[in-house]
Amino acid sequence: MPSVFIRILLSIFAVSWLLAGCASTSTPETGGPENIFNLAKSAYADEDYLEAQRLFDVVKLQYPASQFADDAQYYLAEINFKREEYVLAAFAYTQLRRSYPNSEYYREALFKTALSYYQLSPTYDRDQEYTRRAIQSFADYQMLYAGDSLANESTAKIRELRNKLAQREFSTAELYLKLESPKSAVIYFDAVINDYSDTDFYEQAIAGKAEALSQLRNTEEARRTVDLYVKNFPQGKFRGRMDELAAQLPRR
Repeated sequence: MPSVFIRILLSIFAVSWLLAGCASTSTPETGGPENIFNLAKSAYADEDYLEAQRLFDVVKLQYPASQFADDAQYYLAEINFKREEYVLAAFAYTQLRRSYPNSEYYREALFKTALSYYQLSPTYDRDQEYTRRAIQSFADYQMLYAGDSLANESTAKIRELRNKLAQREFSTAELYLKLESPKSAVIYFDAVINDYSDTDFYEQAIAGKAEALSQLRNTEEARRTVDLYVKNFPQGKFRGRMDELAAQLPRR
């Protein structure tokens, strides 16, 4: 019996000694925000994104008022972007801007938000919600930081994305023409003409509308559409067809 009691005491002593040893050992999570942040940066540089993400989260959650909190949020967004997790990246960059409006990363976070949505933008025949979000985000960047190099890049990206939206409307109009529904085609040609005059599909949309109106025997509107084409594209690639169409329309 005494030997059993002694073994219990020894076990308790051993456990107490181990717990005391563990308590005295410093861990990354108890090393203060600067130390944890530096460890996270090192893991990030080594492309150990899982560990970097874990440590940046510790900084952000345990030390939200520290000078490293916005840095941690920025690198969390960057990790998402590098992993091509663009939905998460857009959310993380937006969180940075909302939570830390005075952060040195605000400008880049705004552009990267737009770039995340740009990466999510699908082909023209799919739903274009992310395309529209990208356009709006690039436009927000242009408004706040007009004139810098990223604003110029935003202009190019907006044009590319607007071309995609125009192509969606134009392809629908062409489909209706093939289905012998020129009245519906005119609606979608008008969408391009009225909303996307700055795109590559503007000229084609005017010519297509003229063709559709001719099929509908809407002479006056067809003639006005031909005139609009000639005015805007006197040397356009559809000029010959427009001249033919005008000659075929009944005289006023």
